[in-house]
Amino acid sequence: MMSYADDVTFPSGRVRQWCQMGNIMDKKPQERPETTSDQAFDLWLKRGLHQLFDDVANEPIPEELLRLIEEDRGE
Repeated sequence: MMSYADDVTFPSGRVRQWCQMGNIMDKKPQERPETTSDQAFDLWLKRGLHQLFDDVANEPIPEELLRLIEEDRGE
């Protein structure tokens, strides 16, 4: 390990190395793997939202709304 004048040595003996900000900023953030609790929550939320809104989402679109959309596309 190369040592620089700007390195900081802590009382525990741990060394915090100096580095250029550009090197840090160029790195992509590490993706955190989803935990089981995250997956369980996502599944619970998805099922709950489907139970609440599937009936509404499956209703036919009113003719007047379709007409308004078509008129707007023509402009």
